[in-house]
Amino acid sequence: MDVLRPTLIQIGGRIYRKNLVQEPARPQEEEEDEGFYAGPGDCADEPCDAFVVEETEKGFQCRVEVPSPLYKYIIGKKGETKKRLETETRTSISIPKPGVEGEIVITGQQRGGVISARTRIDVLLDSFRKKQPFTHFLSFALTQPEVQERFLQFREEVLEKCSKDHGVSSSLFQNPAKLHLTLGTLVLLNEQEIRKACELLQRCKEDFVDQLTGGRPLAVEVAGVEYMNDDPAMTDVLYAKVRMKDGSDRLQAVADQLVERFVASGLMLKEWDRVKLHATVMNTLFRRDPGAEERSSTAPGKASLKEREAFNARNVLKLFEHFYFGEVQLDAVRLSQRFSTDASGYYATSGQLNFC
Repeated sequence: MDVLRPTLIQIGGRIYRKNLVQEPARPQEEEEDEGFYAGPGDCADEPCDAFVVEETEKGFQCRVEVPSPLYKYIIGKKGETKKRLETETRTSISIPKPGVEGEIVITGQQRGGVISARTRIDVLLDSFRKKQPFTHFLSFALTQPEVQERFLQFREEVLEKCSKDHGVSSSLFQNPAKLHLTLGTLVLLNEQEIRKACELLQRCKEDFVDQLTGGRPLAVEVAGVEYMNDDPAMTDVLYAKVRMKDGSDRLQAVADQLVERFVASGLMLKEWDRVKLHATVMNTLFRRDPGAEERSSTAPGKASLKEREAFNARNVLKLFEHFYFGEVQLDAVRLSQRFSTDASGYYATSGQLNFC
């Protein structure tokens, strides 16, 4: 990292530096102790309107809602991170027991110390939350019988005509019961965060979705295939293109505004300027794990979880460039659970936004 140009993190409308502490080499340690720490000079005793600091009889206190899976990052290896925070900010930090949902409470005699501890905790949580695998995603189901039948025909014809091409096999294909269009991925670590996401979906319906859809389903066509990477001979993901039947951009507008709203809420990370409207039909992740879901990019700072064996998609693209998968009436955005299956074979749904 360039010390003159440190990484900046935006939290609650404010921007902070992310400093790296150089420490002596140690044996392999657990993930929660990676040398990252918001140093004492990062967050001075400055006025803060991003959170509430209460005055008490003994000084000041601030409460932080933190999902229990993230407690360990505040505690650190052998409690070192918590002790260091308390010492440098002259505060006491109370953390619920592992697995028990609750609030982290920061108390101190000086308001500035409480603010400093709270801000550093926010920076730590933001950094480590980005490293968590996503748990949910916003999706449109593309599982109408006609589309599933056409997808199975596509699979059969590809295997018949292209099975001799490098890497092409039946293990690459999506489960037809889980065909979907992904809008964005989320890391929701407890029931409160899932409830917050569901509530935000309903606010989006009232604020702009009803106006864009007119309270009716969006008629779309799933047609044509395209690849994700630069070289069609070394393809990892092949997807079907999704477009509005009437040629309008209403689906794009719904997708982009939903993602914008979820990013602004802190529930989703911004990955692209616009949502790519696509439905994965072949993915090399499925080769080893038929239940795997794609993500457009790996988590920051982490390599791909699986070593992927690419396939040659040149003939598939040539022969099926305009393949027609069918028409779909999109009537709901679903908050889908990763690695799950409902009674229909689609992903289990934690909540949804209905168009009508």
